[in-house]
Amino acid sequence: MSINPMSKKRFNAKTLSALALCLLTASAMAAPAKKTLKKAAPIAAAAAAASVAYASRDDAMQLAADIASRRDLPADWVRAQLSEARNLPVVTRLMTPAGKTFVKNWTVYRSRFIDPVRIRAGVQFWQANRQALARAEQQFGVPAEIIVGIIGVETIYGRNMGNFRVMDALATLTLDFPQSHPRAQARTDYFRGELEQVLVTANRTGSDPFALRGSYAGAMGLGQFMPSSWDKYAVDFDGDGRIDLFNSATDAIGSVANYFIGHGWKPGLPTAFIVDMRAQGENLATLLAPDINPTFTATQMAERNVRVLGAESYERPLALIELKNGSSGTTEYIAGTENFYAITRYNWSAFYALSVIELGREVHEAYLSHQSAKN
Repeated sequence: MSINPMSKKRFNAKTLSALALCLLTASAMAAPAKKTLKKAAPIAAAAAAASVAYASRDDAMQLAADIASRRDLPADWVRAQLSEARNLPVVTRLMTPAGKTFVKNWTVYRSRFIDPVRIRAGVQFWQANRQALARAEQQFGVPAEIIVGIIGVETIYGRNMGNFRVMDALATLTLDFPQSHPRAQARTDYFRGELEQVLVTANRTGSDPFALRGSYAGAMGLGQFMPSSWDKYAVDFDGDGRIDLFNSATDAIGSVANYFIGHGWKPGLPTAFIVDMRAQGENLATLLAPDINPTFTATQMAERNVRVLGAESYERPLALIELKNGSSGTTEYIAGTENFYAITRYNWSAFYALSVIELGREVHEAYLSHQSAKN
């Protein structure tokens, strides 16, 4: 049995417990995030109150000179922007690895996202945007369920888009990323690239980079696009001549679908299959070694005592996905396809991808029930 976002098939109860940014106009960049959670603004305000401007930091001014030189931007202008940016200690803390060992628990993780609040909000979102969702599914081949799942997991359909100044967050993560992080240098380089993208776009469009609001990591809008993703994948799906992922659900829907196509989504493929799991020892270790990267065919999995249900004629690569349920719970398994992997390009996590799939399906079923009741 495949876990196909186009179908109504679901896991059994046990498994279920299982900018372009460069085209963004100044007005769209300055648009405030609507319907943010009430607690988001106080957190951001408190962070700003505890912050210190980077104007006095020599390393910040050297960074400004480097960015200006490499990206052919006015040196004085870049220096002025980084001088105004502020260090946010709360952002550094949020990026600092936890001191205690984290025990993965799929059931607990799932409960954070598959809940009545998100499902109700998702039904309302689907009702308000059913035409755009249908058009995106037809044009891009990405099921409406997946798009709805992403926006629901990321921002509860626009209710929690973040209220940090993106420039502050990205400057902090570039200049003060926690060195205790196991991938500190790689992450610092990544956030520097995102900071540069904001500056390049703002300079090109004549807009104010400090008008942008988002998460503590610099993600923006209903679908929480990072600046580089906005630049590469955001689309004007409502046809009004500008891209606005803060206030246009239609633009967000088309952009999420385009993001997936850009990250290898293959229209028509399922996302995962249920498995009959009997592998142990070396067989299990071999199948889990590639993590979420699709590597083995269903036949190769069968040779190692994992039967992929409903995949008798499926010849594309699969990944054995491990879903741990704490230190004492039963570990569950599924076989993820290339489309499951595409969802993890949003967030490198099997738990995240499966939550997106499950939330989208739950919302779709609730939406259909609501429509049936109306008729």
